[in-house]
Amino acid sequence: MIYIIPTSKTEHLANIIKKEKKIKIVFPEKNKEGKRYFPDGEIYVKIPEAEKMKKKRVVVLHSGSPEPNKGLFELEIILQILKDKKIKPDLFFSYFPYGQQDKSFEKGETSVAENLIKKLVNFYKVKKIYIIDPHFGKEKWLEKYPVKTISAVPLLIKKARKDLGENILFLSPDKGGKRRTGIKGAEKQRLNSFEVKIFSPRENMKGKTIGVLDDIIETGGTILRFCDFLKKSEAKKIIVLASHGVLISGVNKIAKKCSKLYLTNSLEHSGFQKNKKQATVDISKLISLELF
Repeated sequence: MIYIIPTSKTEHLANIIKKEKKIKIVFPEKNKEGKRYFPDGEIYVKIPEAEKMKKKRVVVLHSGSPEPNKGLFELEIILQILKDKKIKPDLFFSYFPYGQQDKSFEKGETSVAENLIKKLVNFYKVKKIYIIDPHFGKEKWLEKYPVKTISAVPLLIKKARKDLGENILFLSPDKGGKRRTGIKGAEKQRLNSFEVKIFSPRENMKGKTIGVLDDIIETGGTILRFCDFLKKSEAKKIIVLASHGVLISGVNKIAKKCSKLYLTNSLEHSGFQKNKKQATVDISKLISLELF
């Protein structure tokens, strides 16, 4: 039996996964008013079943968006409760926050992503960390930690091919995407935490259906610029596929620009302008299969 403790940011996934055999979902209890937060904004977490989880496999399931900072504090409280019971859990991020701050670009900065992983492993005694398509995927520093990255890209590609029933040329919009997926495309060099420089791909786009693959959509600036380039290159159709739709504003801008947008349910937003252009790919099976 695997005990899965979801944070409030992954309850939508836990409600799907709980149908699986040999998995027990343990939702943290709310306060006496039936709420996660007190009126002053302080979060409340209670896990009475923690005592029963000793010597069992425990997995904490978390998404770093929306509200990454509040979410991380909720996560830390859960991990501290388990640490108090001498339970060393695994941790599964359906989306890892602070991925774009994964190195020090300038003096006075730090690698927030690496420091967070270091703290989770060294202080909270997390045994293994699973992450779906982190922005820092395949970076060398990951080798120092018990981290396994999992990709939802094959699920996105499979869904797009099934829906469209035609040949699709898949491209990455930047160098980072090429590094993470191995799929060639445009190149983007990040100059610092705020600026990027984009280089166009060496591909013939004319008359082709192009699938633009990326890990996250935030403001959508890189993908939007790439879509403009593809249109000038006379691409027949443009679809966009991303593992994580982080910012609603960016997602909705891209949905207007492309023929079809594919996202996973790695995080849940209520503000997406869902229409025929948008499709959601479920990753709950990807999570449960990985844990077994």
